Amino acid sequence: TIYRNVLDDVYEYPILEKDLKEFQKILGMHRRHTVDEYSPHRKNKTFFHQFSVKENWLQHRGTLNETEEIFCRVYITEHSYVSVKAQVSTSAQEILKIVAEKIQYPEEELALVTVAFSGEKHELQPNDLAISKSFESSSRMFVYRKDLTDSLNPFAENEELQQRSVRILGINTWDLALELTNFDWSLFNAIHEQELIYFTFSRQGSAENTENLSLLLQRCNEVQLWVATEILLCSQLCKRVQLVKKFIKIAAHCKAQRNLNSFFAIVMGLNTASVSRLSQTWEKIPGKFKKLFTELESLTDPSLNHKAYRDAFKKMKSPKIPFMPLLLKDVTFIHEGNKTFLDNLVNFEKLHMIADTVRSLRHCRNNQFGNEVPSKEHHELKPYIHHLHVIDNQQALFELSHRIEPR
Repeated sequence: TIYRNVLDDVYEYPILEKDLKEFQKILGMHRRHTVDEYSPHRKNKTFFHQFSVKENWLQHRGTLNETEEIFCRVYITEHSYVSVKAQVSTSAQEILKIVAEKIQYPEEELALVTVAFSGEKHELQPNDLAISKSFESSSRMFVYRKDLTDSLNPFAENEELQQRSVRILGINTWDLALELTNFDWSLFNAIHEQELIYFTFSRQGSAENTENLSLLLQRCNEVQLWVATEILLCSQLCKRVQLVKKFIKIAAHCKAQRNLNSFFAIVMGLNTASVSRLSQTWEKIPGKFKKLFTELESLTDPSLNHKAYRDAFKKMKSPKIPFMPLLLKDVTFIHEGNKTFLDNLVNFEKLHMIADTVRSLRHCRNNQFGNEVPSKEHHELKPYIHHLHVIDNQQALFELSHRIEPR
């Protein structure tokens, strides 16, 4: 068990490879089970090149075209942003309108600004292509007040902030879960099976060939941050208790709708250290909700290689959305734990194992979701779920946590 755990972690912590070799001596294992050495090996390059040539669709998808959709982060403060899913051809004015609605601030009083890490600011004009200009790695896109003297602080203590939790508490939990599922399905359904291969075989990540997969992974992370953000921005204890109950119900609904990606993200968000430490809040959660949350948590238990999740997921009928980070972990585990070449021959046993894992995507998408629409069309629901407003800094989340419930 320890050997398997080290083998699992060696991808993220290469320093463990020495320990891995010691384990192999102790266990008397054959050399072929060790992790590939990633020296620039001609055969590995040739092998990966065969994937590159085989599927031409990945080549033309590498360049962003006008209809390509990406997640664009528009920062409101240094550590919080609104996530906007938009086409590359989207103008600055359209982005600004979305963000203004999200933070409930008059659009005419706002400006969209790219800020370089050097501190240099450039205001985008209404017809500028916002995403292409802010896409440079040396800058971020911010929303500023029109005079550019200061950025906004929508998280300051005021009456408007209290309305944040009121808005989400007024939305039906099933409808919220349904909108999350529809959004995740649109991302999941766009992933090509070979994106998992590119993600695993290329140490550099091959971002241009894994765009759809990266979107779903980013979304999973943002949903987790969104849960923590919403709870920690609610300063009233009674409302905070209602919020936690609501998120537990949303997680249960996501499981019922076979959306394990958002299900995991919400449970992890509730288990974030800055949220789980809120003892006053958790003490007031009714027993039946605590019991439900314990049952949901058990599905995320990583013991025995996530046996609880795998058993439950296997019983679910298609269509269904898997927890994508775990699927990637499986492919990586097979890749890291088996050599691609044995005695100058391709290790087809390894490739078959990878193919079987990747092929599971096809099974999950055997049928299409019915694109069921929420029972009551809530005018805030779609923009609320599509453009999440999150704090992406753990230190900032802990400061909020200690502010609402000091030690």
